[in-house]
Amino acid sequence: MGTGHYFWAIFYFASLCSASLANNAKINFREKEKKVLDQILGAGKYDARIRPSGINGTDGPAIVRINLFVRSIMTISDIKMEYSVQLTFREQWTDERLKFDDIQGRLKYLTLTEANRVWMPDLFFSNEKEGHFHNIIMPNVYIRIFPNGSVLYSIRISLTLACPMNLKLYPLDRQICSLRMASYGWTTNDLVFLWKEGDPVQVVKNLHLPRFTLEKFLTDYCNSKTNTGEYSCLKVDLLFKREFSYYLIQIYIPCCMLVIVSWVSFWLDQGAVPARVSLGVTTLLTMATQTSGINASLPPVSYTKAIDVWTGVCLTFVFGALLEFALVNYASRSGLNKPNMHKDNIKKKRRDLEQASLDAASDLLDTDSNATFAMKPLVRHPADPLALEKLRQCEVHMQPPKRPNCCKTWLSKFPTRQCSRSKRIDVISRITFPLVFALFNLVYWSTYLFREEEDE
Repeated sequence: MGTGHYFWAIFYFASLCSASLANNAKINFREKEKKVLDQILGAGKYDARIRPSGINGTDGPAIVRINLFVRSIMTISDIKMEYSVQLTFREQWTDERLKFDDIQGRLKYLTLTEANRVWMPDLFFSNEKEGHFHNIIMPNVYIRIFPNGSVLYSIRISLTLACPMNLKLYPLDRQICSLRMASYGWTTNDLVFLWKEGDPVQVVKNLHLPRFTLEKFLTDYCNSKTNTGEYSCLKVDLLFKREFSYYLIQIYIPCCMLVIVSWVSFWLDQGAVPARVSLGVTTLLTMATQTSGINASLPPVSYTKAIDVWTGVCLTFVFGALLEFALVNYASRSGLNKPNMHKDNIKKKRRDLEQASLDAASDLLDTDSNATFAMKPLVRHPADPLALEKLRQCEVHMQPPKRPNCCKTWLSKFPTRQCSRSKRIDVISRITFPLVFALFNLVYWSTYLFREEEDE
């Protein structure tokens, strides 16, 4: 009986020891990572100044594969010709000096937060204006070292990049903004950048931009040659389409309304000088303010933009409506009514002559009241030249009817005295200004929309 208790006690003690050893082994497993890091990155074992070897340990250039994840695009500035983007930048390469034993698959990778512990490609963004890392709460960066010596470097950064724009079709334009990455010091003999196979550029879902739409993006290579050698370069082109609805509501419709309001003066009486002058000046100043506000949000360029054509023509129509009133006012007072005054003078002279002849005839009848008159037959004597002359003066010449002219018939409805010419100017302007403006709209939209399709 005692022997049995002794046996069970030994068995229980052995079980506790094995469990303790298993726990210790499990706890000490993480310590293996420290030992591996010290083993591969220890002093005198790894030099971060030396670049990795080429493929399969050859002396060829180190291959670095790049991929990006675009988290957000904050602003696209037309004035500064730049855009701001936040992205996760990743690059991956193989450094055979960093190979280690994965302990039968238990160590999938080692993680570092200090980039200066290993060799890093000297990549830079060639069109960068400003940039910064993110350190809240901890630095948003990590380095993973895999058992086969593969190194993955990932970091979150925010960049402000230059984006040269062609604004000839503004605001019906599309812009291509590039993101360029190149090696600063290593030539293609030592370092080559390649896009990661499969999906090198990823964009966050539901990317929202206030005035643009990201239509698509393209990846390409842009190696550059200088007098110091050829350097590897990658680029991604982001194609942005400007949202036209904003400009339609904020620019085009208000300008159309201002032009139409300036035409109201054509329906006002030509004697309402204060009303017509104030209306013309107000619309002109408003249109000028609208134009200056548009130009303030754009950079000064040497070519004519589509919005410049629109605002310039609208400003011309408003200014033309003001000049039209000046012409009407001048015509109503003097200049264009002189022919009517001349006709009135001629008619007055004719009436005076007729009155004078009637007076002379009455005087003649009064002096010869006792004379006898013989009734002469109404027969024309061919030999009497005086009778022929009187007959010629009394002849009525019948002319064939002419084909009526619509415009003359319409204009003949208005009076021909005093203010007739000035009134006709207003009536013609009521038709001419809208027709010309409608024709301009037809030409403008067909031209620029067609050019937009060509660029697409």
